[in-house]
Amino acid sequence: MKITAQQVNELRKRTGAGMMDCKKALVESDGDMDKAIDILRKKGQKIAAKRADRAADEGVVLAKVNDDKTFAAVVMINCETDFVAKNSDFIDYVKSVLDLAIENKAKNADELKALKLNGRTVDETIMDQTGVIGEKIQLGGYETVEAPMVFAYVHPGNRIATIAGLNKAGDFDQVGKDVVMQIAAMAPVAIDRDDVPQSVIDHEIEIGKDQARQEGKPEEILEKIAIGKLNKFFKESTLLNQAFIKDSKQTVGQYLKAADKELTVVAFKRMALGS
Repeated sequence: MKITAQQVNELRKRTGAGMMDCKKALVESDGDMDKAIDILRKKGQKIAAKRADRAADEGVVLAKVNDDKTFAAVVMINCETDFVAKNSDFIDYVKSVLDLAIENKAKNADELKALKLNGRTVDETIMDQTGVIGEKIQLGGYETVEAPMVFAYVHPGNRIATIAGLNKAGDFDQVGKDVVMQIAAMAPVAIDRDDVPQSVIDHEIEIGKDQARQEGKPEEILEKIAIGKLNKFFKESTLLNQAFIKDSKQTVGQYLKAADKELTVVAFKRMALGS
Protein backbone atom coordinates (compact mmCIF):
# COMPACT_ATOMS: atom_id res chain seq x y z
CA MET A 1 0.00 0.00 0.00
CA LYS A 2 1.26 3.46 -0.89
CA ILE A 3 1.65 5.86 2.04
CA THR A 4 0.97 9.50 1.16
CA ALA A 5 2.81 12.57 2.44
CA GLN A 6 -0.51 13.78 3.85
CA GLN A 7 -0.82 10.64 6.02
CA VAL A 8 2.75 11.06 7.26
CA ASN A 9 2.14 14.70 8.13
CA GLU A 10 -1.09 13.88 9.96
CA LEU A 11 0.62 11.19 12.03
CA ARG A 12 3.52 13.51 12.72
CA LYS A 13 1.13 16.22 13.98
CA ARG A 14 -0.71 13.76 16.20
CA THR A 15 2.38 12.17 17.74
CA GLY A 16 5.28 14.56 17.32
CA ALA A 17 7.39 11.66 15.99
CA GLY A 18 9.98 12.10 13.23
CA MET A 19 8.92 11.91 9.58
CA MET A 20 10.77 8.67 8.82
CA ASP A 21 9.47 7.01 12.00
CA CYS A 22 5.92 8.02 11.01
CA LYS A 23 6.34 6.63 7.51
CA LYS A 24 7.72 3.32 8.82
CA ALA A 25 4.87 3.02 11.33
CA LEU A 26 2.27 3.67 8.61
CA VAL A 27 3.87 1.10 6.30
CA GLU A 28 3.92 -1.44 9.14
CA SER A 29 0.27 -0.75 9.97
CA ASP A 30 -0.89 -0.77 6.31
CA GLY A 31 -1.92 2.87 6.63
CA ASP A 32 -4.06 2.40 9.76
CA MET A 33 -3.53 5.64 11.72
CA ASP A 34 -4.50 4.24 15.15
CA LYS A 35 -2.30 1.18 14.71
CA ALA A 36 0.56 3.42 13.59
CA ILE A 37 0.15 5.50 16.76
CA ASP A 38 0.33 2.29 18.83
CA ILE A 39 3.49 1.25 16.99
CA LEU A 40 5.11 4.59 17.77
CA ARG A 41 3.92 4.34 21.38
CA LYS A 42 5.52 0.93 21.71
CA LYS A 43 8.73 2.35 20.32
CA GLY A 44 8.57 5.07 22.96
CA GLN A 45 7.94 2.52 25.70
CA LYS A 46 10.89 0.44 24.58
CA ILE A 47 13.17 3.46 24.61
CA ALA A 48 11.85 4.51 28.01
CA ALA A 49 12.51 1.06 29.45
CA LYS A 50 15.99 0.99 27.94
CA ARG A 51 16.83 4.39 29.43
CA ALA A 52 15.11 3.93 32.81
CA ASP A 53 18.44 3.84 34.65
CA ARG A 54 19.71 7.02 32.99
CA ALA A 55 19.85 10.28 34.92
CA ALA A 56 17.46 12.96 33.69
CA ASP A 57 19.03 15.96 35.42
CA GLU A 58 18.34 18.57 32.77
CA GLY A 59 14.95 19.89 31.78
CA VAL A 60 12.53 22.78 31.72
CA VAL A 61 10.86 24.45 34.73
CA LEU A 62 7.92 26.78 34.05
CA ALA A 63 5.28 28.55 36.14
CA LYS A 64 2.05 30.34 35.30
CA VAL A 65 -1.10 31.81 36.87
CA ASN A 66 -4.71 31.58 35.66
CA ASP A 67 -6.63 34.55 34.28
CA ASP A 68 -8.17 35.66 37.56
CA LYS A 69 -4.87 35.28 39.45
CA THR A 70 -6.23 32.86 42.04
CA PHE A 71 -4.45 29.65 40.93
CA ALA A 72 -0.79 29.17 40.07
CA ALA A 73 1.16 26.09 39.03
CA VAL A 74 4.82 25.24 38.52
CA VAL A 75 5.94 22.20 36.53
CA MET A 76 9.28 20.53 35.85
CA ILE A 77 9.79 18.08 33.01
CA ASN A 78 13.21 16.49 32.94
CA CYS A 79 15.40 15.23 30.12
CA GLU A 80 18.98 13.99 29.93
CA THR A 81 20.78 16.78 28.07
CA ASP A 82 20.92 20.56 28.00
CA PHE A 83 20.62 20.35 24.21
CA VAL A 84 17.09 18.94 24.49
CA ALA A 85 16.17 21.31 27.36
CA LYS A 86 16.92 24.28 25.10
CA ASN A 87 15.03 22.88 22.11
CA SER A 88 12.04 25.10 21.27
CA ASP A 89 9.78 22.11 20.51
CA PHE A 90 10.48 20.60 23.92
CA ILE A 91 9.90 23.94 25.67
CA ASP A 92 6.63 24.32 23.76
CA TYR A 93 5.61 20.84 24.89
CA VAL A 94 6.23 21.75 28.55
CA LYS A 95 4.23 24.96 28.03
CA SER A 96 1.32 22.95 26.63
CA VAL A 97 1.35 20.68 29.70
CA LEU A 98 1.40 23.70 32.02
CA ASP A 99 -1.42 25.41 30.08
CA LEU A 100 -3.48 22.25 30.45
CA ALA A 101 -2.78 22.13 34.19
CA ILE A 102 -3.83 25.75 34.64
CA GLU A 103 -6.96 25.33 32.53
CA ASN A 104 -8.09 22.31 34.56
CA LYS A 105 -6.71 23.44 37.93
CA ALA A 106 -4.93 20.12 38.40
CA LYS A 107 -4.23 19.86 42.13
CA ASN A 108 -1.37 17.35 42.05
CA ALA A 109 0.92 15.38 39.75
CA ASP A 110 -1.46 12.40 39.49
CA GLU A 111 -4.31 14.65 38.35
CA LEU A 112 -2.01 16.32 35.83
CA LYS A 113 -0.77 13.03 34.37
CA ALA A 114 -4.36 11.86 33.86
CA LEU A 115 -5.44 14.95 31.90
CA LYS A 116 -5.89 14.60 28.13
CA LEU A 117 -3.57 16.51 25.80
CA ASN A 118 -4.57 16.15 22.14
CA GLY A 119 -6.54 13.00 22.95
CA ARG A 120 -3.83 11.32 25.04
CA THR A 121 -3.05 11.50 28.74
CA VAL A 122 -0.14 13.68 29.79
CA ASP A 123 1.53 10.54 31.11
CA GLU A 124 1.26 8.96 27.64
CA THR A 125 2.58 12.10 25.93
CA ILE A 126 5.65 12.01 28.18
CA MET A 127 6.25 8.47 26.98
CA ASP A 128 5.73 9.69 23.42
CA GLN A 129 8.36 12.38 23.94
CA THR A 130 10.82 9.70 25.03
CA GLY A 131 10.17 7.88 21.77
CA VAL A 132 10.50 11.01 19.64
CA ILE A 133 13.56 12.48 21.35
CA GLY A 134 15.38 9.30 22.29
CA GLU A 135 16.15 10.51 25.82
CA LYS A 136 14.63 9.67 29.17
CA ILE A 137 11.80 12.19 29.72
CA GLN A 138 9.94 12.37 33.02
CA LEU A 139 7.71 14.62 35.10
CA GLY A 140 10.15 15.95 37.68
CA GLY A 141 7.66 17.87 39.78
CA TYR A 142 4.35 19.70 39.91
CA GLU A 143 3.15 22.12 42.60
CA THR A 144 0.26 24.55 42.95
CA VAL A 145 -0.83 27.52 45.04
CA GLU A 146 -4.39 28.80 45.45
CA ALA A 147 -4.91 32.17 47.16
CA PRO A 148 -6.82 35.46 46.82
CA MET A 149 -3.99 36.68 44.57
CA VAL A 150 -1.17 34.58 43.10
CA PHE A 151 2.00 35.29 41.15
CA ALA A 152 4.55 33.33 39.13
CA TYR A 153 8.12 33.91 38.03
CA VAL A 154 10.33 31.98 35.62
CA HIS A 155 14.03 32.77 35.79
CA PRO A 156 15.69 33.21 32.37
CA GLY A 157 16.91 29.84 31.14
CA ASN A 158 13.87 27.92 32.47
CA ARG A 159 15.87 26.28 35.29
CA ILE A 160 14.15 27.95 38.27
CA ALA A 161 10.50 28.94 38.68
CA THR A 162 8.44 30.11 41.65
CA ILE A 163 4.82 30.71 42.58
CA ALA A 164 3.35 32.48 45.61
CA GLY A 165 0.01 33.57 47.01
CA LEU A 166 -0.99 36.67 48.97
CA ASN A 167 -3.74 36.74 51.61
CA LYS A 168 -5.71 39.44 49.82
CA ALA A 169 -6.25 40.80 46.31
CA GLY A 170 -5.60 44.38 45.30
CA ASP A 171 -3.15 46.64 43.54
CA PHE A 172 -0.22 44.39 44.43
CA ASP A 173 1.23 43.44 41.03
CA GLN A 174 4.68 44.89 41.75
CA VAL A 175 4.71 43.51 45.29
CA GLY A 176 3.80 40.04 44.07
CA LYS A 177 6.43 40.14 41.34
CA ASP A 178 9.07 41.17 43.88
CA VAL A 179 8.06 38.34 46.21
CA VAL A 180 8.34 35.55 43.61
CA MET A 181 11.70 36.94 42.44
CA GLN A 182 12.88 37.01 46.08
CA ILE A 183 11.91 33.35 46.46
CA ALA A 184 13.81 32.44 43.28
CA ALA A 185 16.94 34.28 44.38
CA MET A 186 17.04 33.46 48.10
CA ALA A 187 15.41 29.98 48.30
CA PRO A 188 13.62 30.34 51.64
CA VAL A 189 12.64 27.11 53.42
CA ALA A 190 9.40 28.51 54.90
CA ILE A 191 7.26 31.64 55.06
CA ASP A 192 7.98 32.50 58.72
CA ARG A 193 9.84 30.97 61.65
CA ASP A 194 6.66 29.30 62.94
CA ASP A 195 6.36 27.43 59.64
CA VAL A 196 9.78 25.76 59.87
CA PRO A 197 9.37 22.04 60.67
CA GLN A 198 10.54 21.01 64.15
CA SER A 199 12.87 18.43 62.57
CA VAL A 200 14.69 21.25 60.72
CA ILE A 201 14.92 23.33 63.90
CA ASP A 202 16.33 20.38 65.89
CA HIS A 203 18.84 19.71 63.12
CA GLU A 204 20.00 23.35 63.06
CA ILE A 205 20.40 23.38 66.85
CA GLU A 206 22.52 20.22 66.75
CA ILE A 207 24.70 21.70 63.99
CA GLY A 208 25.08 24.90 66.02
CA LYS A 209 26.11 22.94 69.11
CA ASP A 210 28.64 20.86 67.16
CA GLN A 211 30.15 23.98 65.58
CA ALA A 212 30.48 25.67 68.97
CA ARG A 213 31.94 22.50 70.52
CA GLN A 214 34.56 22.28 67.77
CA GLU A 215 35.43 25.92 68.44
CA GLY A 216 36.21 24.93 72.03
CA LYS A 217 33.24 26.63 73.68
CA PRO A 218 32.24 25.40 77.18
CA GLU A 219 29.54 22.72 77.23
CA GLU A 220 27.22 24.78 79.45
CA ILE A 221 26.84 27.57 76.86
CA LEU A 222 26.49 25.42 73.75
CA GLU A 223 22.67 25.59 73.82
CA LYS A 224 22.72 29.40 74.06
CA ILE A 225 25.17 29.68 71.15
CA ALA A 226 23.09 27.23 69.09
CA ILE A 227 19.93 29.28 69.68
CA GLY A 228 21.78 32.36 68.46
CA LYS A 229 22.77 30.51 65.29
CA LEU A 230 19.17 29.30 64.91
CA ASN A 231 17.91 32.89 65.00
CA LYS A 232 20.38 33.72 62.25
CA PHE A 233 19.05 30.75 60.27
CA PHE A 234 15.48 32.06 60.66
CA LYS A 235 16.57 35.47 59.41
CA GLU A 236 18.34 34.06 56.37
CA SER A 237 16.02 31.19 55.49
CA THR A 238 12.42 32.28 56.20
CA LEU A 239 10.83 34.49 53.57
CA LEU A 240 9.26 37.20 55.75
CA ASN A 241 12.44 37.61 57.81
CA GLN A 242 14.89 37.69 54.91
CA ALA A 243 16.47 40.97 53.88
CA PHE A 244 14.55 42.26 50.86
CA ILE A 245 16.86 41.89 47.84
CA LYS A 246 15.84 45.29 46.43
CA ASP A 247 16.42 47.09 49.75
CA SER A 248 18.42 45.22 52.38
CA LYS A 249 17.50 47.79 55.04
CA GLN A 250 14.08 46.17 55.35
CA THR A 251 12.80 42.61 55.54
CA VAL A 252 10.35 41.11 53.08
CA GLY A 253 7.73 41.23 55.83
CA GLN A 254 8.30 44.95 56.33
CA TYR A 255 8.13 45.53 52.58
CA LEU A 256 4.73 43.81 52.48
CA LYS A 257 3.41 45.81 55.44
CA ALA A 258 4.50 49.03 53.75
CA ALA A 259 2.21 48.15 50.83
CA ASP A 260 -0.68 47.12 53.11
CA LYS A 261 -0.50 46.60 56.87
CA GLU A 262 -2.47 43.33 56.60
CA LEU A 263 -0.59 41.94 53.59
CA THR A 264 1.34 38.68 53.89
CA VAL A 265 2.31 35.57 51.94
CA VAL A 266 0.14 32.52 52.60
CA ALA A 267 1.95 29.95 50.41
CA PHE A 268 4.84 29.58 48.01
CA LYS A 269 6.61 26.91 45.97
CA ARG A 270 10.07 27.02 44.41
CA MET A 271 11.26 24.49 41.86
CA ALA A 272 14.80 24.30 40.49
CA LEU A 273 16.77 21.83 38.41
CA GLY A 274 19.29 19.92 40.52
CA SER A 275 17.65 20.67 43.87
